[in-house]
Amino acid sequence: MFKKILVANRGEIALRIQRACRELGVKAVMVYSEADREAKYVKLAEEAVCIGPAPSPQSYLNMPAIISAAEVTDAEAIHPGYGFLSENADFAERVEKSGFQFIGPTPESIRIMGDKVSAKQAMIKAGVPCVPGSEGELPDDPVVIRRTAKSVGYPVIIKAAGGGGGRGMRVVHTEAALINAVQMTKAEAGAAFGNPAVYMEKFLQNPRHVEIQILCDKHKNGVYLGERDCSMQRRHQKVIEEAPAPGIPRKLIEKIGERCVAACKRIGYRGAGTFEFLYENGEFYFIEMNTRVQVEHPVTELISGVDIVKTQIMVAAGERLPFAQRDIVLRGHAIECRVNAEDPYKFVPSPGRITMWHAPGGPGVRVDSHVYTNYFVPPNYDSMIGKIIVHGDTREQALARMRTALLETVVEGINTNIPLHRELMVDAKFMDGGTNIHYLEEWLSHHKR
Repeated sequence: MFKKILVANRGEIALRIQRACRELGVKAVMVYSEADREAKYVKLAEEAVCIGPAPSPQSYLNMPAIISAAEVTDAEAIHPGYGFLSENADFAERVEKSGFQFIGPTPESIRIMGDKVSAKQAMIKAGVPCVPGSEGELPDDPVVIRRTAKSVGYPVIIKAAGGGGGRGMRVVHTEAALINAVQMTKAEAGAAFGNPAVYMEKFLQNPRHVEIQILCDKHKNGVYLGERDCSMQRRHQKVIEEAPAPGIPRKLIEKIGERCVAACKRIGYRGAGTFEFLYENGEFYFIEMNTRVQVEHPVTELISGVDIVKTQIMVAAGERLPFAQRDIVLRGHAIECRVNAEDPYKFVPSPGRITMWHAPGGPGVRVDSHVYTNYFVPPNYDSMIGKIIVHGDTREQALARMRTALLETVVEGINTNIPLHRELMVDAKFMDGGTNIHYLEEWLSHHKR
């Protein structure tokens, strides 16, 4: 096991990794920008290093600054968390070439799975079902593009090969709009991701977003920890997640889970990863793989009893997975609400000082958050300030616990999306389970404030 790990992230995930390190008896070095000097995990840190001013490119995206911080503190490994540099193959490569262990997959795995075209090709070879679409990157030839769209069938969606976070995609309903949409998405992809390659997929009308969590070690062992339903989203950004996904047969989950693990073994994957699927009419369609820990990992931890972040660290240190697939038993139901510093209905960010913070408690309630009373939420980063996660024996009990937890939560001084969550927890269709990825946007359009 490592003696010291550098945590190359901020916010609630930095605190989450710090806690995992403490449990393992590992020292955690926390890095921070000038805007995050007052963060809880910095105040609690045994060692903390300022890596630059508030803007991300000068701090959390500054590879030389992060690697220098690891060097001066004698850290042995770097945990990238999620976002920022977590899925950057060049960063993983620089970390390992500098003599540190990257707590995540190999740079090669990140490259294969980070480019959605190569990821899709790898999944097809491994027998994982994919959304019908182009076999690879779309060429420049308009005739070929039109022919591909015709064979796939409208509507189609044009996606950036290097995209993510809901950016770099455009839905096309008619042939007349096709070529312009491809050109615009290419231009956006080049500017946003440094990679202008795009590909085409069939646009599924009313799918759910269901993902499979996997864990693999360096010894060709792998397991899947069931599934999560992340269909409650706005502009491709997840708002509520739950595990397991309501109403999907276990046999189907087992079949897709086994294929995901087989695909990981095929590419020599190590660490935590998530296969994201669209699910419609009883069929799974692979869309992408996230080669990192996910924001929503706690719902899987609560139903599986597996500490995903600790396991990430253990397998990066060369240890074998401490369990096999037969040992994974899923119990009960878990729901997560992302708490964002924003207007609950207009979604305008609401940075500023929190004058009162009271977190909920009680049976089956977990709060992952780095904020506290008098903490200043900086305007420089993502608006998420925490997550409320509940676990119950049944989905109905989990919903009841979440309603109570949201009622108990007090955040003053800034706006948050807690009022939105309170409404959604009593929404009839959400309570029934199985809403599709468009449901929340449609709900919002009928509940304008």
